[in-house]
Amino acid sequence: MNTATGKVITMLSTQHRAVDLRDFLDEIDRQTDDALAVHVICDNLSAHKAPVVHRWLLAHPRFQLHFTPTCSSWINQVERWFAELERRCLERGLFRSLDDLKTALENWIKAWNDDARPFKWTKTADQILDRICRYCSRISEPGR
Repeated sequence: MNTATGKVITMLSTQHRAVDLRDFLDEIDRQTDDALAVHVICDNLSAHKAPVVHRWLLAHPRFQLHFTPTCSSWINQVERWFAELERRCLERGLFRSLDDLKTALENWIKAWNDDARPFKWTKTADQILDRICRYCSRISEPGR
């Protein structure tokens, strides 16, 4: 996801293996300007840290992976996009086959990109961190 525009680059796959990530990185590489540095935010799935991915990154120095802390998916804006995908495309969909699902996803993603807008944080980073600190203090109090 380009956080400045809201547009997404996608690659549908039935699995989530290291070679799938490598292939997806190839797709991102093809679709982005060679002059741009590319920062990819990932969760801590082991496939993201596999040797095949590491070798690919060494051969493509403009790419850098950043890993979110465990249980911090809310930090990654693409998770907000996945929530929209689920709510607007998948939640009430009736898919009789994998091909039906793939077609629905491809159509929804194209429509999204045709009218993409970036997600905007409604709070500053300091406000978010302050709220997390208050919450952590509250749940760590004796008797909780």
